[in-house]
Amino acid sequence: MLANLPYILQQISNPGNLVLLLVGNIIGMIFGAIPGLSGTLAVMLFMPLTYSMDAGTAIVFLLSLWVGGCSGAFIGSVLLGIPGSASAVATCFDGYPMSKNGKAGKALAIGMVASFLGTFFSAIAAAFLSETVADIAFMMGPWEYFGLCFVAITMVLAISKGDMFKGLVSASIGLLFASVGFSPIDAQARFTFDNMYLMGGLGMTVVLIGIFGVSSIIIAYGKGFDPLPEVDTKSIKGIGITFKEIRENGVNIVRSWLIGLVIGFLPGMGAGLSNLVAYSMAKNASKHQEDFGKGNPEGVWASECSNNAAIGGSMIPMAALGIPGDSTTALLIGALTIHGLEMGPMVFRNSGHVIYLMFAVVAVCAVVCLVLQAMGMRLFPQILKVPYHYMYPALLIISFISAYVDSSSLYKCGMMLVFAIIGIVMAFGGLPTSPLILAFILGPTLESNMLKAFQNTGTAATFFTRPISCVFMIIGICCVFSPILKTIFAKVKKN
Repeated sequence: MLANLPYILQQISNPGNLVLLLVGNIIGMIFGAIPGLSGTLAVMLFMPLTYSMDAGTAIVFLLSLWVGGCSGAFIGSVLLGIPGSASAVATCFDGYPMSKNGKAGKALAIGMVASFLGTFFSAIAAAFLSETVADIAFMMGPWEYFGLCFVAITMVLAISKGDMFKGLVSASIGLLFASVGFSPIDAQARFTFDNMYLMGGLGMTVVLIGIFGVSSIIIAYGKGFDPLPEVDTKSIKGIGITFKEIRENGVNIVRSWLIGLVIGFLPGMGAGLSNLVAYSMAKNASKHQEDFGKGNPEGVWASECSNNAAIGGSMIPMAALGIPGDSTTALLIGALTIHGLEMGPMVFRNSGHVIYLMFAVVAVCAVVCLVLQAMGMRLFPQILKVPYHYMYPALLIISFISAYVDSSSLYKCGMMLVFAIIGIVMAFGGLPTSPLILAFILGPTLESNMLKAFQNTGTAATFFTRPISCVFMIIGICCVFSPILKTIFAKVKKN
């Protein structure tokens, strides 16, 4: 780890990288703060612009967008009662009531400090744990990797909003898109229809920006926007928090941080789940449960510390196993692959300096976000007043630029519009996008490891012949049938 320190210092102290880090954090915070946008969308839109950069510069910019987006999501939750992203839903429960009670400054201060603590220390934990996990992964073969990918996708299905069947449909669409092009073993063309643009498969940028980005923008713009509530800026005075308050919430902070780190590590889970779990645990452990939902600072501490701790947690499987912890790390895996970095156990031996740079950048971004948020606390209400009829057309232009930069082809821009239509149809059909994103990213890995395993026996039973892969398969099957299992357990309890 220490051997990589000169490279890390060189990259972080580079003036151009410092500018990108600062700009990335600011853009990420704006995307995170504005309802309807997110840090994930920021990474997705600006990712193609990094293809011409070297790996170190690309990592600095992309991770600063991600950390800024996660850290800035609490702003809308506190000031408007509208979460900037799913990771800040629980922050609304007590953050917004604190604002209405004239404590907006304190709620923002808690959000800033909790975000910093969660991000900074989770990045350090990831730096120490990832290589150990990678060493364990060396003992895994195609059976275990297939089982791990299977678990990642099925876990997302298990927490899909609404009907799990819709999540299964979404994941199936993602696997279908991932199979376009030449098969990895026998190089047979699939679903190409003799179209030269489809021979190399569907570009990640085109598919994800079309389905996730452009469709969301069009749908939101088509529905129109209600006027945002006014923000009382008079209550925002100073930092509004002391070290004594941080010490008093020490147990809550550590517990929420551990929850975020563990849930972030689980494939497909991430900050969207960790903030709700941590909030629930904080409420159950509190001596003032009756104050939760009415402006209890403990709820803000729990939500913001856990959702930002999930950043470091999700980086561990991304780096050590090549398995994304959430949708953003799925995008980062694709972006880093373009720069010649194949995530997984070997990456520490081949490009360890780049991986430790990632952890260092996240820790530095946590500090930068804290400083920027402390300096710009009174500007947050102005960010939330950006007119949507100016902002959304600009985002559409960025989307088309990103698609063109990715391929230098107007044909791919047209394909992006096709996928945008697919995304709109999915939205109106209630199909979640997270299973599609994860299945599309993991599809090639899932297929190649499945075919390698089949070369030995040729039957699905081969995945149950090795202990670790058998455990993964059983967990994945239980996730798929979890609604049925819950019904059975509920009936058993009644009897």
